[in-house]
Amino acid sequence: MSMRTPRRNRPHEIVERALELSRADGCVVIADEHSSANLRWAGNALTTNGVTRGRTLTVVATVNGGQGTASGVVSRSAVTADDLEPLVRAAEAAARDAGPAEDAQPLVGGEKAAADFTEAPAETSSEVFAAFAPALGESFRQARAGGRELYGFAQHDVVSSYLGTSSGLRLRHDQPTGTLELNAKSPDRTRSAWAGQATRDFTDVDPRLLDTELGRRLGWAERRIELPAGRYDTLLPPTAVADLLVYQMWSSGARDAAEGRTVFSRPSDGNGGATGPGAGTRVGERLSELPLTLRSDPWAAGLECAPFVLAHSSGDDASVFDNGLPLTATDWLREGVLNRLPTTRHSAGLTGLPVAPGIDNLLLEGGSSRSLDEMVAAAGHDGPTLLLTCLWYIREVDPATLLLTGLTRDGVYLVEKGEVVGEVNNFRFNESPVDLLSRAVEAGRTERTLPREWGDYFTRAAMPALRVPDFNMSSVSRGV
Repeated sequence: MSMRTPRRNRPHEIVERALELSRADGCVVIADEHSSANLRWAGNALTTNGVTRGRTLTVVATVNGGQGTASGVVSRSAVTADDLEPLVRAAEAAARDAGPAEDAQPLVGGEKAAADFTEAPAETSSEVFAAFAPALGESFRQARAGGRELYGFAQHDVVSSYLGTSSGLRLRHDQPTGTLELNAKSPDRTRSAWAGQATRDFTDVDPRLLDTELGRRLGWAERRIELPAGRYDTLLPPTAVADLLVYQMWSSGARDAAEGRTVFSRPSDGNGGATGPGAGTRVGERLSELPLTLRSDPWAAGLECAPFVLAHSSGDDASVFDNGLPLTATDWLREGVLNRLPTTRHSAGLTGLPVAPGIDNLLLEGGSSRSLDEMVAAAGHDGPTLLLTCLWYIREVDPATLLLTGLTRDGVYLVEKGEVVGEVNNFRFNESPVDLLSRAVEAGRTERTLPREWGDYFTRAAMPALRVPDFNMSSVSRGV
């Protein structure tokens, strides 16, 4: 898409024209305008940079019939005004060919229009790195002087989403997303350390501070210690906690829980089960002895996200019929007690639980004011403690318990009597995040963090470090 978009190809005009072309009983149109800027580096030197732009248009057609309402969804990229009619007709054909949609609901109504709906999309450019790039150059010099090499990338994306419906909604949301991943290696490649940060605009990112921390960790790794598999007192940093709880969030749909398929299902009591709202789920059950609250909030400072549903497809936890539904702050876990499970309007009706659509951020709060360094200083006095850097290659083993497996990466350190005394080998772990919450004995200070494993999909998170006294390192991993 060019910097100067022809009038008839402006996103709000595309949405309006698609709605005008629709012959279906109902229609939802989402135009997502994308722009992206990135920097990449290796061996203490920039390698590539670039800026891209594009558009994706999604058309949802709904067709009423004697057996119910069917929906058809078609998405295409690089759509202009000349491409609209075939796209709209394809969505209508898909709806006619489909059976009645199980999640069918009336489209969200109300003649509501965002004040900026007709304005040009927000865009990013290389200017977003105006202050970051010089600081990155200084971090290269700093790393070179310290005998280490930096690798990594910085990316900034802006997506402007225009939502229009035949029921009268005209909504708009601009979503900036920035990520920095920095990896430091010793020149012989035998030691490696990683740090990441999420940001909205790179004004709060200082790569020099991250490099200083990575230098400290490479120093810890100069002493190598081999440990066997087993259960260890373990400190999970915020990034690792985020990766586990994001997966938990993705696996917590109310319908699956009510139908007995997940860790959030209530075991049968043998007498026909419970009745009433949320019957068959663990809503109302205490999951953590710590007073932890897991929540999402479209207006959370620094983690702002769309305050209404933007659903490009239907699934267990999302429905295209809910597009435009307002989102509000939601406590999934409140002071240790399971309070909500994600629902669409359809699954809320099936389960009797309140409507609670997913929200694109996640915060865990209610811990102490201790930093991770302060938690390290208090650890390892009654036996060894492991300090992790991050987790990766996380996969589900058993949905009934949400047992996950994965690997540690880029630094597992041994803490004795409040001091890091060396780096140990990597491990494969087998743990359930739900079980971890129940067994955690300490939570530190909540801070914004970047989930490393899920950073391509979910970046808006704030988590504390957790201390788990018996984290299951199931086997030794010889990988880096």
